[in-house]
Amino acid sequence: MTKTIIITMAAAVLTAAGAARAENSAGAEPGFEPVPLAADSGRGVEFTPMTRSERLRHYLTGTFGAGALAGAGLHAAADQLKDSPTEWGQNATGFADRLGNAYAQHIIRGTLEYGMSTALHEDDRNLPSGETGFWNRTKYAISSTFLARRDNGQRTFALARMSSAASAAFITRAWQPASTSGASSAASSFGFAVALNTGMNVVREFWPDLKRHFQRN
Repeated sequence: MTKTIIITMAAAVLTAAGAARAENSAGAEPGFEPVPLAADSGRGVEFTPMTRSERLRHYLTGTFGAGALAGAGLHAAADQLKDSPTEWGQNATGFADRLGNAYAQHIIRGTLEYGMSTALHEDDRNLPSGETGFWNRTKYAISSTFLARRDNGQRTFALARMSSAASAAFITRAWQPASTSGASSAASSFGFAVALNTGMNVVREFWPDLKRHFQRN
């Protein structure tokens, strides 16, 4: 199982490296003028599509940065507490297997999302809403899990984000033991990923306000 995870992660790293070389050889893109967001995307917010180099940097940071490893650690800790899958046990080796599994799933998802969002011209960044009021901002943050921007700033269904999350959940069943190798387990993993993404979007929306509050006190 560990060898399969290592091979998968190595393949993703090589894919990222190949993408980086392709971006560098392609040269700089012409700049974009800011395009106002659609009315349902926030008030007073301007949106500028990512260049190729910005999109690649966003992928590398989000997939291989410290935050990604921390998130995989939290996922692994939750599975350790639940003893899932039970075949891996609850010792240090079991936690290492769960950490490798969570991080491999994150890398697969990030790599698939990068490729698909590039091809579809989807921008999956989570940007501030520009809205006022708790409920308006919360609704925006939740909807940002399921919506992505196109180059013109309009928000549409986040096909790249959602399909990559589902694909990663099912691909990682390849090395799972019997108790978690089925479709129901994959669906549960997909649901967990969506729920976690939603929660993080809400935190990101309100974090600047919380940070200012803590700094004053």
